[in-house]
Amino acid sequence: MGVEVSRLSNGLTVATENMPSVETVALGVWVKSGARNERDDEHGMAHLLEHMAFKGTKRRSAFEIASEIENVGGEINAATSVETTSFYARVLRDDVPLAVDILADILQNSEFDPQELEREQHVILQEIGAAHDTPDDIVFDRFTETAFRNQTLGRSILGTPETVKSFTSKQVHDFITRQYGADRMVVVAAGDVRHDEFVREVERRLGSFRPNADSALPQHAQYIGGDFRENRDLMDAQILLGFEGRAYHVRDFYASQVLSMILGGGMSSRLFQEVREKRGLCYSVYAFHWGFSDTGVFGVHAATGQSDIAELVPVIIDELSKAGDKINQDELDRARAQYRAGLIMSAESSSSRASQIARQLLLFGRPIAKEELMERLGALTIVRLTDLSARLFSGKPTLTAIGPVSTLAPYEGVLNLLPGDRMAPRKLAV
Repeated sequence: MGVEVSRLSNGLTVATENMPSVETVALGVWVKSGARNERDDEHGMAHLLEHMAFKGTKRRSAFEIASEIENVGGEINAATSVETTSFYARVLRDDVPLAVDILADILQNSEFDPQELEREQHVILQEIGAAHDTPDDIVFDRFTETAFRNQTLGRSILGTPETVKSFTSKQVHDFITRQYGADRMVVVAAGDVRHDEFVREVERRLGSFRPNADSALPQHAQYIGGDFRENRDLMDAQILLGFEGRAYHVRDFYASQVLSMILGGGMSSRLFQEVREKRGLCYSVYAFHWGFSDTGVFGVHAATGQSDIAELVPVIIDELSKAGDKINQDELDRARAQYRAGLIMSAESSSSRASQIARQLLLFGRPIAKEELMERLGALTIVRLTDLSARLFSGKPTLTAIGPVSTLAPYEGVLNLLPGDRMAPRKLAV
């Protein structure tokens, strides 16, 4: 039957996919508002809201929220990303009305009690401290901060100790009132679910939710790039080299995803084979591509010892440069198979499937059939991928490094190795 979509009178989108082999239902509310939607004095607010979601409503205490869902064997949680926030649950079919009621209660009746707020602020301060003490986490925050300098897209989702400590209950109420409207929300369920029944439940609980959010959408992001490095007394160094990527909507998005797999998507990828297996220059290396609504980033992350840094970065750049000259058909076929298998495997999980449908509805306004995705993948050619590689890796890079990185070449030295200077890998002078 595929995905069924309805829209309530207030504009709220409701979608379901029945999965006959599944006996549970994954459901949730996804909101097109995340860390990127915060004002300067709200940095970290979206993440704090996620923490406060289960701390009590006008109808339920924090314990009652947890116990009611767990009394029926269910699970409930929330998550914050750069562009979205989600509140979701997984229950047996007969308990779907309860899950919808709790999620609706959280969204409409949360009290954000000042004492609970103070406790969660303390928890988040610990989380910020833990992230700072974890180099392989914080290097990604520094990467986005450098790539999108002085923009909300580049800011850490967690916020800063100063901003988090400053938040009041009124600010949290104001944020959700301003950012959350039916026009920016979707409610999705996947699993043992009947569409008409689910729509009726959502209509009953959220049909009167305010139709429109009362805030402007975030400004268009501008990739800047540049250099950040923090010399720390650690056993290993975390290094991230990246470039401007592609947004979800553009033609090259899926090509960028496949290219990241060819270069660093598994043990057979170019970077793993050349950098780790043949040269032993690091213990971890992989490539990734993150798409956002209006831009993206393509990056390579590596973890290595101090003695190998000088050789590691030129070898990585050389592998990126080679992709602009030649990609083999077997590499394309293997990456396409990996991507296809990932889509099919995720479709067998009701939670993954609900999340995927929600993202598609928020980004494209419609669910995208698996066959359409397969067609897009099938249309990729070697010429298109090599052309994309040449364009991606000739742009301004973002380089971030944390650890014993004193031997890492200056940023200008890295720039000199990028295409079209296709010289052999060599150690850079430091």
